[in-house]
Amino acid sequence: MAGSDLKRIRRLGRYLGQDRRRLLLTLTLLVPQAFSVAVQPLLIGQAISILRTGTGATNEAVLPLLQPLDSTLALRLIVAAMLIAVLLRFALQRVQLSNNQYLGQRLTARIRRDLFSHAMDLSLRYHDRMPVGKLLTRLTSDVDALAEVFASGAVGVLTDLVTLTVIAVTMLLVEWRLGLLLLVSQVPVTLVILWLQRRYRKANYRVREELSQLNADFQENLQGLDVVQMFRREVFNGERFNRTGRAYREAVTGTILFDSSISAFLEWVALGAVAVVLALGGWMVTAGAMGLGTLTTFILYSQRLFDPLRQMAERFTQIQGGLTAVERIGELLEEPLEIRDLSGDVASDAPDGISRPLQVMPSTRGEVIFEGVHFAYRPDEPILQDLSFRIAPGEHVALVGPTGSGKTTVIRLLCRLYEPQQGRILLDGRDIRTLPLAELRRQLGVVLQDTFLFSGTVADNLRLDREIDDRRLREICRDLGLSDLLDRLPQGLETELRERGGNLSSGERQLLAVARVAIRNPNVLVMDEATAFMDPSTEATLQRDLDRLLERRTAVVIAHRLATVEAADRILVLRRGRLIEQGTHRQLRAQGGLYAELAELQERGLARL
Repeated sequence: MAGSDLKRIRRLGRYLGQDRRRLLLTLTLLVPQAFSVAVQPLLIGQAISILRTGTGATNEAVLPLLQPLDSTLALRLIVAAMLIAVLLRFALQRVQLSNNQYLGQRLTARIRRDLFSHAMDLSLRYHDRMPVGKLLTRLTSDVDALAEVFASGAVGVLTDLVTLTVIAVTMLLVEWRLGLLLLVSQVPVTLVILWLQRRYRKANYRVREELSQLNADFQENLQGLDVVQMFRREVFNGERFNRTGRAYREAVTGTILFDSSISAFLEWVALGAVAVVLALGGWMVTAGAMGLGTLTTFILYSQRLFDPLRQMAERFTQIQGGLTAVERIGELLEEPLEIRDLSGDVASDAPDGISRPLQVMPSTRGEVIFEGVHFAYRPDEPILQDLSFRIAPGEHVALVGPTGSGKTTVIRLLCRLYEPQQGRILLDGRDIRTLPLAELRRQLGVVLQDTFLFSGTVADNLRLDREIDDRRLREICRDLGLSDLLDRLPQGLETELRERGGNLSSGERQLLAVARVAIRNPNVLVMDEATAFMDPSTEATLQRDLDRLLERRTAVVIAHRLATVEAADRILVLRRGRLIEQGTHRQLRAQGGLYAELAELQERGLARL
């Protein structure tokens, strides 16, 4: 096993540490369970030896405990011992299986919880390159495979190893020559199995990757179902999905080949071992060197000896799948957090250039400063280049510029969804990288064009992380002009929303997005044309509340309409990630630059700002 596998398994071991007692119980039961399995062939051989002794045979090996007893009494004791061994085996297996399943499910829950938490903490840069379907496969299928490994694989292998050891020792004690012959035959068998298992693991990793791609394609087609249907892409997308399905089927076929090869190989070896025992043992019985009861014991042991190997091979198949899952889960858990939540009085572990005492500037509320900010989603495509500006507390600033000029990126960096490669961003005199994320995002209220609503009630989507009772929530909604909307909904605030708010119009979703920001009373309001999807009547209803929301607050607005831009205190004009113009609407129109061109085109209905 590779060192990286051991490292990842040790990391997963801490999840089991919380269930030490149950794990210790499982390991303790291994020995008596192995003895209950190993003793059965020995008892059958003793029964045959006693029967043979009764017919005058003298070369039968009977245990000293049974020699003084009458044949009938000895057989009864053997039958009773056999019954106890069988019942004990069943009872121990029942307890162990139940315990293993419990531990496996607990392990699943803990790992999935940590995976989800880590995935939520990863920056958008990671999620931009990781398809949702692939991430879901790691959170679901891979974790289930890992739990299955523990529940029936890892502990089962330990059981088989203990059983194999007990059987081997017993065979050597009964007849060391035949026992040694059978044990030596296990060496090449084990080497072949390990070779096949390594091949199986590579094939299984491909299966996981193809399954991830299958889920990613399925999720993408479901999310874009309206586009698929409107542009009649059903056949084309279906063929593409079928190609992914065929690749997955071929990958699975590869694992089946190796899995069946292991089973077939073990069956042939087991038959060969029985044949060797019969041939050599028969000759020894004929020569009087061994009794028939001992030969029977060894024939049964030769079969039992390969049962643990066969089960271990099957479980190793599960374990190899589990190790693949461990590798993929480990890759996700080892993904570094680009956005770190740094806190404390001194940011000693802060990013370069900010390892100094943190100082709060109490004289300002809502000041935003960009200092020499450089940012690129990809190294060869810079988005922002040496961007610097200051937004005074309470100032309303509009960002305008052509598509791709970096307007949305400015908002993402301010909210710390991404980290700039160079430069820094200050909020009230503090580098935002030194602010606790909860504090930073409490001070920022963000309303984007693409409003995301969770499945649940309207009240849940308005509260999110805030504790507000129903009465106060209704008062806030009334003050924000949501009464008409709530009256139209079947159960008002308790109306259940479908996924992404599918039972609301775009304007209604935008109205709720503005309301949930207003509830949080932020210091800085960030908006991407909050009223873009509203009809004129809804926009007029909300405009009064927006004006009140903007009062005495810093506002950063990505503006697409001239009316919004004209109302701003200052306009920042971006092009290719650089600030090329700034000033009021009149000043910029008078300059005759890019802003004047965009404004003129919009007045003529030919462009958006």
